[in-house]
Amino acid sequence: MRVCFIEDTDLHGGTQIWVVEATESFLNAGVDVTVLTSQSGWVAEQVGGMPANLVTYDYRAVMKEDDAHMDIWAGALKDSEVAVCTVHPPRDGFHCSMFAGQAIKEKGLQTVLIPKTGTIVPEYRREFYLPDPSIRSKVIAITNFTREYLIETYRIPGEMVELIYQGTDVETFARSAGRRAEATRRYPLPDGASPVLGNVGSFEERKGQVVLLEAIGRIRETFPDVHLILVGDGPDEAKLKKMVKELDLSANVTFFPFTREPVYIFQVIDILVLSSLYKEGLPNVLLEAMSMELPCVSSRLAGVPEVVIDGETGYMVEPGDFGQLADAVVRLWNDLDAYADASRNARALIESQFDKKRQFQAFIDYFERILA
Repeated sequence: MRVCFIEDTDLHGGTQIWVVEATESFLNAGVDVTVLTSQSGWVAEQVGGMPANLVTYDYRAVMKEDDAHMDIWAGALKDSEVAVCTVHPPRDGFHCSMFAGQAIKEKGLQTVLIPKTGTIVPEYRREFYLPDPSIRSKVIAITNFTREYLIETYRIPGEMVELIYQGTDVETFARSAGRRAEATRRYPLPDGASPVLGNVGSFEERKGQVVLLEAIGRIRETFPDVHLILVGDGPDEAKLKKMVKELDLSANVTFFPFTREPVYIFQVIDILVLSSLYKEGLPNVLLEAMSMELPCVSSRLAGVPEVVIDGETGYMVEPGDFGQLADAVVRLWNDLDAYADASRNARALIESQFDKKRQFQAFIDYFERILA
């Protein structure tokens, strides 16, 4: 089987990590893999050392949709039976799945185009998911919430939309006493910090770190030694650091850079907090943290309630409500018996339904079915 992954972004977040890991997993399973991505992007850098066929293009120039870029995309797609395209925001009228569909149609290719999405953005067009009715296409949703939305709102036939959850590495993301020393070296904390909260992701408006910092001020009234570690980078970093000073939270908040080894973060925190305001699917960071027996407090968005089960594996709050966010953390840390139950429940759920090895194989099995 020959599969092409299309990743039209320069970013390095959970989606891009999934593409890199999927490439490696598919290669190990004997699948021929092509990766079509921006030459200046993180994915190209990571895939460059793998035995995959890496095809790159200029991230800005491709928006012209000229013949040269059409040839680049068609060249990457022509030898692939399946092309999986992550649905990203449009860029000045350019959209990756629509351009891929155009390449397939104009060049008469038999490639099955499969836009993959977990995030629902109301202003997105139906054509981002089904670019052209004349080509062979399907859609993969990574949450049931997303699948139902695509069917009900975009009127995409149910038989064209497949639900396949993404998974995590349950063997790697497991508690380890031997990893503790390295974790505390990488992520030093103030003496007596408790509870230790973690937020992992890009520093941008939609991730809601501003709301989380407001919540820390409220939590501190009950737990003066609460400590938040913010891990990532992004356009709002300077703004968030300024806010920490303005709210007098310097003793309660520490910033750390983006990492490809979040397992060490989860080794030192007590609760993962996802404070996002919008545009989430089913974040990898939730699966990873829960695999390491961490209860989560999260905004109620998209597919998140499918893993953060209120009162069982953590608590859900309304996006943007710092009071609810603070109350949920206090409630969870005030009842350590309930905390222990949530820890066990989180690990059990990930082991049973979100094991990465099984989920990557589920993608391969699906591709084989549609090709048959």
